[in-house]
Amino acid sequence: MMKHIVMFRRRADVAGQPGLEAQLVERMRTLDREIVFVRGWKVSANELDRAICWDYLLESTFDDRQALEQYLPHPAHVALITDLKQYFDWAAVDYTDHTDSPAT
Repeated sequence: MMKHIVMFRRRADVAGQPGLEAQLVERMRTLDREIVFVRGWKVSANELDRAICWDYLLESTFDDRQALEQYLPHPAHVALITDLKQYFDWAAVDYTDHTDSPAT
């Protein structure tokens, strides 16, 4: 399985807009419904007010690297990213999850 983890936080140069932020987060939470090959999808909000913390975390799972690479240019993903980048900064990590593999 391939994991795609993304942290989001409001850009420092953008004023907070709670209504817009709520709409963007809801779109993040439901994006998997538009992309049938997503295997796992979870969006969580940060609960502690600490400078080191980001605002949201997306945890997603794909069958393999090819599926993740198919997801990235998917039109529904690209449309969402186009809107997200006007409000959020983000950082991502993509990795193969070996937790279900037999020990060697």
